[in-house]
Amino acid sequence: MTDFDLDAYLQRIGYAGARTISLETLSAVHRAHVGAIAFENLDPLLGRPVALDLASLQHKLVARRRGGFCYEHNLLLGAALRAIGFTVADLAARVRWNVPAEVTRPRTHMLLAVNVAAQRYLVDAGFGGHTLTAPLRMDRRVPQATPHGPVRLLRNDSLYELQAEVGGVWQPLYTFDLQAQVQGDFEMACWYLCHHPESLFRSTLIAARPLPEGRLALRDHQLTHYTADGQAQVEQLDSGAVLREVLQRRFGLQLAGIDGLDARLEAVAAAGRAATALTS
Repeated sequence: MTDFDLDAYLQRIGYAGARTISLETLSAVHRAHVGAIAFENLDPLLGRPVALDLASLQHKLVARRRGGFCYEHNLLLGAALRAIGFTVADLAARVRWNVPAEVTRPRTHMLLAVNVAAQRYLVDAGFGGHTLTAPLRMDRRVPQATPHGPVRLLRNDSLYELQAEVGGVWQPLYTFDLQAQVQGDFEMACWYLCHHPESLFRSTLIAARPLPEGRLALRDHQLTHYTADGQAQVEQLDSGAVLREVLQRRFGLQLAGIDGLDARLEAVAAAGRAATALTS
């Protein structure tokens, strides 16, 4: 951990509080991280490599003020928590969100288990539009409140399932166990998501960010603002320039110097315009 710049990371997420090994610190750092660093897949979408070593993560998400997907978020957050003094385990999950019940997905999602005062907490800063905004006690089966709605952890023997209440219905997000993973596990899964021809991250523009009053979610040319009362306000973005402005202003991303980005954003917008024309 000697090459991790904790001060720069905490400045990036806007956290100036205590650095104690406590639930209060864990909760505050977690909330600050997800509020400051957006979920986004611009590099896989552009066919650019995604590096998971700590120096690359700090350069991209901290110094360049970009976002990333689950491995980038949770490896960076895990490094910060370890630098503070927390005991952290890196875990892997099978995504269940929008996956038919009969389909078993590979372990392509990363999450963290963090120990605080003899209690284990689930911490996850990288699940897109359903990213957690508070740690969850892993010994509780009843719903747990978060700033962005209730969630719950179910358990069947050694297997956990994270669920979120969506529209009054409990929906599965992912399943996982407590088998610790190593860097190579995430490198392999990350390569798969960045290179498999059917990977969503290669074909679809995705960005997400929790806000104090709800959540923002971008999928290709469609921007949705989910308000705190559960309403969805949808906006169609009709040009690459508008997409770029939204990514910069509303998702807080700095996009200077990304080769090919403007052309790809315009292609996303053009596909959206064509789809709208067909249905109008």
